[in-house]
Amino acid sequence: MKMIKNIAIIAHVDHGKTTLIDAILRQSGVFRDNQKVAERVMDSNDLEREKGITIFSKNAAFTYKDYKINVVDTPGHADFGGEVQRILKMVDSVLLLVDAFEGPMPQTKYVLKKSLELGLNPIVVINKVDRPSARPAEVLNEIFDLFVELDANDRQLDFPVVYASAKEGFAKYELEEENHDLTPLFETIIKHVKEPEGDPDAPLQLLVSAIGFDNFLGKWGTGRIQNGIIHPGDNVLMVKRNDERIPFQVTKVYVYEGLKKSEVPEAAAGEIVSVTGCDEINVGETVTDKSNPKPLATIAIDEPTLAVTFHVNDSPFAGNEGKYVSSQQIWERLKRELLSNVNLQVEKTASPKAFLVKGRGALQLAVLIENMRREGYEFQVSKPEVILKTIDGVQCEPMEQAVIDLAEEYCGVVIEMLGQRGGEMTSMVSGNGGYTRLEFRIPARGLIGVHNEFLTATHGTGILNHGFSGYEPMKGERKRKTAGTLIALESGEAAAYALYCLQERGPIFIDPGTNVYAGMIIGENSKEGDLVVNVCKLKKLTNMRSVSADEAIRLIPPRRFTLELALEYIEDDELLEVTPKTLRMRKKILDHLIRKRSNKS
Repeated sequence: MKMIKNIAIIAHVDHGKTTLIDAILRQSGVFRDNQKVAERVMDSNDLEREKGITIFSKNAAFTYKDYKINVVDTPGHADFGGEVQRILKMVDSVLLLVDAFEGPMPQTKYVLKKSLELGLNPIVVINKVDRPSARPAEVLNEIFDLFVELDANDRQLDFPVVYASAKEGFAKYELEEENHDLTPLFETIIKHVKEPEGDPDAPLQLLVSAIGFDNFLGKWGTGRIQNGIIHPGDNVLMVKRNDERIPFQVTKVYVYEGLKKSEVPEAAAGEIVSVTGCDEINVGETVTDKSNPKPLATIAIDEPTLAVTFHVNDSPFAGNEGKYVSSQQIWERLKRELLSNVNLQVEKTASPKAFLVKGRGALQLAVLIENMRREGYEFQVSKPEVILKTIDGVQCEPMEQAVIDLAEEYCGVVIEMLGQRGGEMTSMVSGNGGYTRLEFRIPARGLIGVHNEFLTATHGTGILNHGFSGYEPMKGERKRKTAGTLIALESGEAAAYALYCLQERGPIFIDPGTNVYAGMIIGENSKEGDLVVNVCKLKKLTNMRSVSADEAIRLIPPRRFTLELALEYIEDDELLEVTPKTLRMRKKILDHLIRKRSNKS
């Protein structure tokens, strides 16, 4: 029997976690030499591949010498921090991956903090050292300073360092060494990652850190066996978060071999397993011995900071595209999401047709919305709102640490932009190649809708990253967008002539021939305030010459909105209509006369 090492890879988004795992699996012999393997093989979800980020934690395992090494890929985006928190409960160490150019970023600080608090001793991997702009020595100093800032103990401060290029598949102890393969990384893992503790003769204890579902297997729970041994056929106890105890019989036990689960007759303390047999199994609960139950502490997860309201679609186009449209269907789907997504909270509201969904950030909520629309759900969502908290009688709001890399010429406009949103600049450092790094402390509500404005201000060249940093007293009202919207007056088909005439008012969001309804947002008014327009207006035909002139109308291409951008764009009196095929922005009150009277009152 091989000895076990359990590790997780943690990092800021785009620092190379998934690429490194690809290289590890290739060089450890998981794949045949002639086997064709897709890049970023661990990112198996469609959204992950489309967005180029890890959303869901994944398990894999490989063998090196006499060791079986279980490795977990974790999300790098701050919105999926809950995935990281629960996965850290399964491992004995982490590989802290840091970009050799960017250095530590907001999410680097967040995941490292969680690791240090659990008493883990990280291995630092400085990645992308082969980049022309790499500055590994400076980055190493920044990492050490971050460890000190996070109150790392003496053992944690004495972290081993490996320099690597995940893309090229090499690692080395010193920068001056020649590039070969990942052997130095493998050896560092063997030397510095402690073997899992646990007594196989003690009563069974398994903390569920992730769940999954299969049409054949049903629901399964994944976690590390803290103590004891588990077999198929064992009669065990599920201890839930509320201390409810549900007996069940284990039907199958799986361990990880490469990227696949392999059925085994038993698994002992220290191993990461998946078990089936209980459809009520959930994250944070303990599978334990029935005769001598010993539940483990549940997984503590940071509170959500952002909320959106899901509404039943009541637009004139409701039910045209969606398969699941009723309030009961939407509610059941949201409750099902809670089974695996520990960062989310779902609540009913005063209206039976509206549900409040709370999460860590706009991206996390957008992923849920996108998954639901792809499954055939149709609904409407409100503008994201921050969740306020009263601390010692003072109303407080969530704060974010924002780190921005941009060309020096755009610094002034970005500083002014974030200042108007309540941001306070804490650092400004000139870097290589004419780029400057700005750091801000800014209210989370100040970042809602900032993406578009930031990209425009930096001509698409700036990079903005941010992460939750705590609650502080309210900072006052944030700056609202000065532009209004163009709103359709009536239902019908958008005419090219009407759109051509409206172009001078501001950017248009739709194409000619698009079906619209009264109250639907079809463009942006360059002036302050909303403007109701007749987007279906046709040019009066007087002769054949005017017809040919109509054909020569030149329209500016419409502004396209992704789901995330649309969520950022809408205001408090607006909704985003989400269907499997279409995204439409609209006013909550569709009738312009009723809306006008409502605004006056």
